[in-house]
Amino acid sequence: MTSTITLPDAIEQRPASSMPWVRHSWTLAGRSVKKMMRHPEQFFDVTLQPVLFLMIFVYVLGGAIAGSTHDYLQFVLPGILIQTVLFSTVSIGVNLNTDIKEGVFDRFKSLPIARSAPLVGATIAECLRYSITIGISLIAGFVMGYRTSTSILDVLAACLLVLVFAWCLCWIAIWLGMISREAGSVQGIGFMALFPLTFGSSMFASADTMPGWLRAWVNVNPVTHLTDAVRGLLTGGPVAEDAFIALGTAGLILAVFAPLAVRAYRTKA
Repeated sequence: MTSTITLPDAIEQRPASSMPWVRHSWTLAGRSVKKMMRHPEQFFDVTLQPVLFLMIFVYVLGGAIAGSTHDYLQFVLPGILIQTVLFSTVSIGVNLNTDIKEGVFDRFKSLPIARSAPLVGATIAECLRYSITIGISLIAGFVMGYRTSTSILDVLAACLLVLVFAWCLCWIAIWLGMISREAGSVQGIGFMALFPLTFGSSMFASADTMPGWLRAWVNVNPVTHLTDAVRGLLTGGPVAEDAFIALGTAGLILAVFAPLAVRAYRTKA
């Protein structure tokens, strides 16, 4: 009996040399997006979470921290935006771990496609979720009274910076998804690693108000530099140095964990 073809016939029928890995990745990205659309609950965290975090931090804590909810909104929105996007990176590791257990990747291994294509395709699809988070955060902030004081190009640059950093960071989650035996382990380890990066940064308060030992970590934390760069792009201030450190860190993460993830995938899938 002939098995059902789950990907476009072209991938299976054409020789691998006639189709580059980029095209394979885009095809598999389309598969991942269709899968997301069939399970809209996958978008709950990227649509509801930023709104809830904004309301809690601004209206519950803003007056106590900054003395004014409006002033604190101007300060904290970039941090909330980044936090929700970074938390969203964990889900790709959980989903890939589940796909491997269900045998989906066994089918991919039988196709004449690049070994990295299923992973790269999944990361491209995840950018849709990250973009939704960024858009929802900015819209919710605007409704609550947040206003940017820079040009539209600066705002777009801020969004792109967050997107690039998250895309590179999600390779750590992919690697965890490949080496972990249970999907729950990926989520637990991922969030445990993200908490000191997000809360131990300048997202929610200035480092000047923190004790010396904590300030030392905050000042070297790459998420602090990402937050300060995005804050500068949205409301004005120094950007270049912080953006350079954030992008450099993102590039280092990609250079280390992308090969590790692909190697683990070849071993496990």
